[in-house]
Formats: sequence, structure tokens, C-alpha cells
Amino acid sequence: MTAIIIIILIVVLVIIAIVVNAYQQYKAKMDAERRAEIAKQRTIIDETENVLMATSQMPISQGLIRILLQRIQRALQVTLELNPGSPDLKQNIQDIDARLKSIDVDPDKQNQFTLPETDKMIIQYIQAVKKLRIMIRSERSKGKIDGNTFMEQDKQLERLQLKVNVETLIRRGRAAQQTNMLGSARQYFEKAVTALENQVQPDEFCQTRLDWLKQQLQEIQENLKNVNAQDRAKKKEQERDELDELFAPKKKW
Repeated sequence: MTAIIIIILIVVLVIIAIVVNAYQQYKAKMDAERRAEIAKQRTIIDETENVLMATSQMPISQGLIRILLQRIQRALQVTLELNPGSPDLKQNIQDIDARLKSIDVDPDKQNQFTLPETDKMIIQYIQAVKKLRIMIRSERSKGKIDGNTFMEQDKQLERLQLKVNVETLIRRGRAAQQTNMLGSARQYFEKAVTALENQVQPDEFCQTRLDWLKQQLQEIQENLKNVNAQDRAKKKEQERDELDELFAPKKKW
């Protein structure tokens, strides 16, 4: 009888050990998933805040700023649910709420575009625009913004990306003109024309820049013709001088 009791106790202890071990493994798995989700939300917050900082010099709509702030707000709320004891998270959410309430959706800066001064800044500018387009596409896929809002904001960012591209090519083309590198200037301007002509729905910017670029290309073509004519005339003059020297009467000494 004693042996049976001992066996039963051993079986119970083994079962308890198995249950405890399973619970510990489950708890460890849940903790790992929670940390991974917190890290994911932290990445969303950091990326969005970095892009928001970059937009301070961009002519983007206040509606897009609202979308970005709401993206941060949702990530903070998810993080708070996973880590409810953090006072910093609660304060951060309150700060985002205040920023959202202070947004004026009426005034936008759509016509205040200024091309950055250096190539490095231009690259950062373009990267920020591309990240913005990825972010709003992600928000659309999650159902956080409607189709019309997405199309409107994405179209504005597409136009902004086009402006950066075209204005960069124009700047380089004008610099080449100033150094009399007409062939390089023509290549830059032709690339800008191609980018503008590929637009399905050209706006005032596209038409204005197309007119200016085509005028510049015409002037470059005329200048190149003049340069080529001068080169041909100079070459003929050199050939004539060589022939005159060759057939000139030889001097007797």
C-alpha cells in the first residue's frame, strides 16, 4: 500500500513538474512576443517621428501631418496596453493628442517648395518623400485612411517628388551652361523634359517648366550650331594656311 502511495505521489509530482514547465515556457513565449511587439511599435514611432522632423522643410498638407501623428498615437496606445505601468507612455499620448487638436487643416504649404542647397540634402529629401509614400500606403492597407484620402495625399507626394527631380536637373543644367558645357546642359534639360512629359495629368508646374526647358534647349541648339560653324571655319582656315605654306614658292638662299 505504501508503495502505491509513493508511486502516486511520484506521478503527481511529475505531472506538476510538467505543468509548471509548460506554464513557464508559455509565459516566456508570451513575454518574448510582448517584447517583440513593443520593439515593433517603437520602430514605427521612431520612423514616423524622423519623417515628421524632415517634413518641416517640405510643402506637405496638414492632412498628411495628421495621418502621421495618428500613426504615432496608435503605436503608443498599443505599447501602453502591453506595458500599462509606464508613466512616460501616458504623457507621450497626451502630447500627441494636444498636437492633433492644434492642427489647422485649412492652411497648406503646397506652393512653398524650395529645393535643398546640397546634393546630400536633396537625397535626404527624396528619401523622406519615399518613406512618406510607404507610410501612407501602409496606413491604407490597415484601413486607417480611406481610399480618397490616400489617393489625394499620394498624388501630392508624387508631385513633390517630381518637382525635386526636375528642379535638380534644371539646377545642374544651368550650372553646366554657366561653364559653357552645352552638351551636358542639354542632357540634363532633356531628362527633365522627359520626366514632365511622362505625367498623365500635367499641372501648371509641368507646363511652365516644359515651356522654359524647351526654350533653353532651342537656345542651346542654336549656340551649338554657331560653335560648330565656328569650328568648321577655323578648321578650314587652318587647312588653307597649311596648303598655302606647302605650295608657297621656295626661297633661294
